Formats: sequence, C-alpha cells, structure tokens
Amino acid sequence: MLTEDLGIFEAPTRLYGQVWTGGPQVVIRYYEAHPPDGDKVPICAVARLGNGQLRKRPESKPGTAILDYSIADAFIVDSFR
Repeated sequence: MLTEDLGIFEAPTRLYGQVWTGGPQVVIRYYEAHPPDGDKVPICAVARLGNGQLRKRPESKPGTAILDYSIADAFIVDSFR
C-alpha cells in the first residue's frame, strides 16, 4: 500500500504483484495498482531500497525472507529484467 503519492496514484493505493525469496535478495514486482476510488490499472513497478536492496537476513529459512525493513520504495519501470 502506498504511504505517499506515486505519480498519478494517490496514497493509499494498493499495489499487487509477486514476491520471490529464492536468492540472497527479495525481488518484488508489481503488476496492478488499485486506487481507493478507481478501477485497477496495469503497471510495471519494482520495490527497491538503497545499498543492499532487499537483502535477506542470514536467519531466513528457505522460502521465507526476514528483512531489516518493513517498507521499500516503489519505482515505475519500462520492463522487468
């Protein structure tokens, strides 16, 4: 859920997508935005933090991810790599 406006999307727009936890960092990709008073909108966005991105803590068990932070920035992108 957005805590600040992101382009045309006002907080508290909800972002929906997929989370991968298989590598050393969590990958979060968003595919849809659900504004509070509007229809869902297809988007291409990723979650990112600064240095270290979304690195998992060493005590994370397989298939899970323990992170240092509970929030991240969302960035609109042209495509996923």
